[in-house]
Amino acid sequence: MHPKFTFAAALSALTTLLLATPASAAPNFQLSDLQKIVRLGEVRISPDGKQIAVLVSTPDWKTNKPKQEIDLVDVATGARRVLTWQRKGLAAPTWSPDGTRLAFLAEDTLPAEGDKSDKDDDDEKQAQIFVMPMNGGDAVRITRAERGVDGFSWSPDGTQIAYTTPDEAPNAKAIKAHDDAIHVTDNHFLTRVALTPSHLWVVASTGGKAKRLSQGEFSLQTDQQDSPATPAWSADGHSIAFTRFPGPYWGTSFRSTIVSVALDGGASAEIVNGPGAAGAKYSPDGSALAYQRARGGDQNNGTAIYVQVAGQTHDATAALAHDIQNYAWLDAKTLLLAGADGAKAVLWEQPVHGAARKLDLGEVLPTPDLSVSAHGVIAFVGRMKQAPGELYVLDSASGKPRQLTHLNAFTENLALGASEAVEWQGPNGFHEDGVLTYPPGFEKGKKYPLVLVIHGGPEAGSVLGFSPLPQLLAANGFLVFEPNYRGSTNLGDAYQHAIYRDTGEGPGKDVMAGLAAVKKMGIVDESRIGVSGWSYGGYMTAWLTGHYPTAWKAAVTGAALTDWVMDYTVSYYQQGDTYFFGNSPWSAEGHDIWREQSPIASARKVKAPTLILGDIGDPNVPLINSYEWYHALRDAGVKVDFYAYPVDTHFPGDIVRTTDVYKRWVGWMTEHLR
Repeated sequence: MHPKFTFAAALSALTTLLLATPASAAPNFQLSDLQKIVRLGEVRISPDGKQIAVLVSTPDWKTNKPKQEIDLVDVATGARRVLTWQRKGLAAPTWSPDGTRLAFLAEDTLPAEGDKSDKDDDDEKQAQIFVMPMNGGDAVRITRAERGVDGFSWSPDGTQIAYTTPDEAPNAKAIKAHDDAIHVTDNHFLTRVALTPSHLWVVASTGGKAKRLSQGEFSLQTDQQDSPATPAWSADGHSIAFTRFPGPYWGTSFRSTIVSVALDGGASAEIVNGPGAAGAKYSPDGSALAYQRARGGDQNNGTAIYVQVAGQTHDATAALAHDIQNYAWLDAKTLLLAGADGAKAVLWEQPVHGAARKLDLGEVLPTPDLSVSAHGVIAFVGRMKQAPGELYVLDSASGKPRQLTHLNAFTENLALGASEAVEWQGPNGFHEDGVLTYPPGFEKGKKYPLVLVIHGGPEAGSVLGFSPLPQLLAANGFLVFEPNYRGSTNLGDAYQHAIYRDTGEGPGKDVMAGLAAVKKMGIVDESRIGVSGWSYGGYMTAWLTGHYPTAWKAAVTGAALTDWVMDYTVSYYQQGDTYFFGNSPWSAEGHDIWREQSPIASARKVKAPTLILGDIGDPNVPLINSYEWYHALRDAGVKVDFYAYPVDTHFPGDIVRTTDVYKRWVGWMTEHLR
């Protein structure tokens, strides 16, 4: 490599390459194309199956905030119209049971009682429930939750809405006077305001005075849930089931249970006591209750769907033994499941008693974002190998998917890298897989530099489907390999569970076995291989560069966990870490393994030039992990660079910083592998 070829020069060259394309050829996927990708989510099909409400988010480079709208899509024709205008914080579009109204969350400034004047722009806005008549008319706010609404659901007759909201701090006046010491329990080290429990309320669907239904130190929501908990109404509308967490911090969420409370008051009753139970949903006829829980109560297994009928409970997905990412009732006797089977995302039809059947979706790769009408019409967001997500519909579980939107049609005019599944026989008898993406214009007989992009989690999986980062790397001439490893959720419970007390060494061997399989294809320039990943993918990158130091010419660690003991001490999921090892790092049994499985223990062996990235306020994998890694590599004489983003997220969610992450990531590999 030319001695004057610097990282800054690489970025400049990369930008020129990605933005300039010969007029005679289809352009490659470019950094600027990130600004065009429209994201669809929170799909909700109407009860009659004729219309779909969907949240549409479009990046806005100038404001660095997505433009949001709720769109209504006609199932028969695909015609689309916008329902909302210039609202912020949109979420959770939800149909009334009769389909005549649509409720949703949006940010709103809450005026004082009796105050009809407008609030200043500086006033804090909170998520409130709005209800929109579908025969015309403006949406009306129906809640006055001082601390905002988390999740909500309609009563079966449509006259009421149950919702959750955090309690006011009991010492609110003292906090304003700066008497605000935080009692450290299960919170993470970045906590600045003590959390209060979230509780259940109910309000008329036309608005009015709300009624409180639960109270206590337990909570219906925690600070780090992936999505708000949705209250589940019984079929007769007389009671509501909800997830009861021990408190408002995620750390104890593994001990959640499911509780029911009557609308007419009285004490709540526990209806599911298996620790970790959540996500309750009654069957359409109310005869059964389904819920999610780690299979067998073991947090190292995949998520199963349990069904309770007449006091008897069983795992309806036991034979499938796969991690279930989402589910819905198809009818009173059948569930619809979303998950991954090998390198493909799939949907299964799962009878309450019986074997699951995989739906035939052709080349469409479903995301877990799905919704089912009262008569079994299925709406979901799906991707293709070379196309971002769009809205699809199945007229029945036996039907073929129809594409209803084309919001990302611009990608059809791009030269994108082709992807395929790669399989290999790994260590310990595991049959393993991953995804390989080729550079556009790939030529047989030619060898290419290779970049590994390792998924996070570790309870996640790399599956086929359009993904921006691999396409950006492929556009710059790299083969891109996304290996799965023990702990991944796409190959069944045994594979997922195998990460127990083997968080680094075993997964590392899995990745290296996958790399060997790709090398055997004869298309890899073995002198130019880089490794990278975010979150647990960053952990794996750090582990691999310390244990296989001569294999890599470059590395990118994003939000990397590098020290298990420190991570256990300062992150929000301390008790989550203990499930990987079965004990505390401060116990006699756990003392050595927690430290041996930490990449920092082998930092002095790293040779690969490493770019470190992360968010300053990341509560998931606190940036102190990256600071430790940075100083360890720098002091060992390894070429290392480190950039931190001033946001409080695990990965920058805005378009400007996301673009910068990808630019630096691809630029680093360009500098060291090209």
